Amino acid sequence: MPKVSIITVTYNAEATLERTLKSVAGLEYGPLEYLIIDGGSNDGTLALIQDYEKVVDHWISEPDEGLYDAMNKGMALAKGDYLWFLNAGDEVAAPDVLQRVFALDAGADMYYGDTLIVDAGGQVVGPRRLQPPEYLCWRDFQRGMLVSHQALIVARHLAGPYDLRYRFSADYDWVLRLLRRSKHIVNTRLVLARFLDGGLTKQNIIPGLWERFTIMNKNYGYFTTLFNHIGITCKFLVFWIKNRRF
Repeated sequence: MPKVSIITVTYNAEATLERTLKSVAGLEYGPLEYLIIDGGSNDGTLALIQDYEKVVDHWISEPDEGLYDAMNKGMALAKGDYLWFLNAGDEVAAPDVLQRVFALDAGADMYYGDTLIVDAGGQVVGPRRLQPPEYLCWRDFQRGMLVSHQALIVARHLAGPYDLRYRFSADYDWVLRLLRRSKHIVNTRLVLARFLDGGLTKQNIIPGLWERFTIMNKNYGYFTTLFNHIGITCKFLVFWIKNRRF
């Protein structure tokens, strides 16, 4: 069975991290390493990590240049055959999920599945609006990020660094580059993770949209990107208006 490196990036995540720690601790999978990359938290995050030292194989806490810089640090430290990013507050879908993934097909470049959204209390809200396609290739991402970052398990040897020019959509760019490199992509048809709603992109919708437009333009061309972005922009603006605090 391949070794999997699970990476969690934290900063002042005392309120949400324990949910993720407990979830990883419950995995029934042997060849596993768990890395936490902390940005220099000043709340109870570090004490929480130390309480779960039997679960965490390696952790660092130091200032960084943001989320994606910390994720690059995690990849540089990872020793596994595959990478799986889970944010603080995210949970694996089931204790046997990795066994089920690798039993489907051995040696894929990328495994993908679905995710469920949970709220701050850990209650399931429902599936993502965007659903993973039956077959996935890089061209599918012209319609947006159809597969959640937490629902991707990717071969480490294919994973280059996140492009730090993008502050809010570097994950979209990273997955798109991975899809271009991958020749063997497996749809697990499984829910791989539950993720805590309200990530970096949703907190910065307008600059995130502009970055995504730039990335799409580079990969798909201007007119295709412009056409596809009309619908994407409208959906993001509806979300922003509904959640705006007056």
